[in-house]
Amino acid sequence: MEEEARKLFEEGIVKKLRSPGKGELSTFPNGTKVVFHYRTSLCDGTVLDDSRTMGGHSKPMELILGKKFKLAVWERVLITMKEGEIAEFTCDTRHTSLYPLVSQSLRNISVGKDPLEGQRHCCGIAQIHSHHSLGHKDLDHLQASPQPLVFTIELLEVLPPGSFQLDMWAMSDKEKLDLVPHIHEEGNVLFKQGKIKEASEKYYNAIACLKNLQMKEHPGAETWVKLDLMITPLLLNYCQCQLLQGQYYEVIEHCSSLVFKYEDNVKAYYKRAKAHAAVWNENEARADFAKVLELDPSLEASVNKELKTMEERIRSKQQEEKGRYKAHVSSSSQG
Repeated sequence: MEEEARKLFEEGIVKKLRSPGKGELSTFPNGTKVVFHYRTSLCDGTVLDDSRTMGGHSKPMELILGKKFKLAVWERVLITMKEGEIAEFTCDTRHTSLYPLVSQSLRNISVGKDPLEGQRHCCGIAQIHSHHSLGHKDLDHLQASPQPLVFTIELLEVLPPGSFQLDMWAMSDKEKLDLVPHIHEEGNVLFKQGKIKEASEKYYNAIACLKNLQMKEHPGAETWVKLDLMITPLLLNYCQCQLLQGQYYEVIEHCSSLVFKYEDNVKAYYKRAKAHAAVWNENEARADFAKVLELDPSLEASVNKELKTMEERIRSKQQEEKGRYKAHVSSSSQG
């Protein structure tokens, strides 16, 4: 804690803890989403902005770390905070010179305007050294006379990469590709915990990311094939989740698309066989189980177990139908 405070001080930032947070300090990998309320003041206490009142309503700020947000100091101070913590950061002018532009954008957003309104014909650095008005007297004054600012921040939530709804259109291709292994692993952890629905959502998001990249490639091209090979295990995991949730026809559809492309994919045949068996497609199930044994004879015990279960279900269903038929005939003859 003291070491962190010393580092901040050397960088021209003084931190005052107002209320401690809870749990452990996050590692804040790139792609982490942080949700926080902020109040920006001059050193004399004059308030410039407050996310709890801006635009007439209370809306916390959301940042995804590593996206090069214009006001870099916010990312710097947020990674020193625990979830639930409230702290005050007094920042040197070197960190605050771009605040007028950031504030103008945030104020525009809060009232439903284009965040770049007023910045279209002038780059940020040029604006700092010009007399261009930002449309707010306090920001114009701050732009003309840069000074230290005090940011009072309450860190509401820290969401690790992949744990929140992906906004794919806001991500670069590299970011999408880098994010997929994280989401895949989170899906695996959730699956092991028995959280099947949550796991399937993770796998679905990862597939969507890769499909989005694949759409930009020509089918069959080297990059397209590489992406497809990344999609395949994710799709099989997704199908396993769907099997457990009773979505048998969806499993049949996805596995059919896989075996069409990859004729030796044992897992796809196996899952499709189980889905066929579940919806009483006996012939299709037997054909798929036979293909599984052809491709991997070591699965004989597992296949035999599945076939036995299917046959027992079929016998049980037939007996049930016979019982219903007898009951129907009996009641008809009595009538």
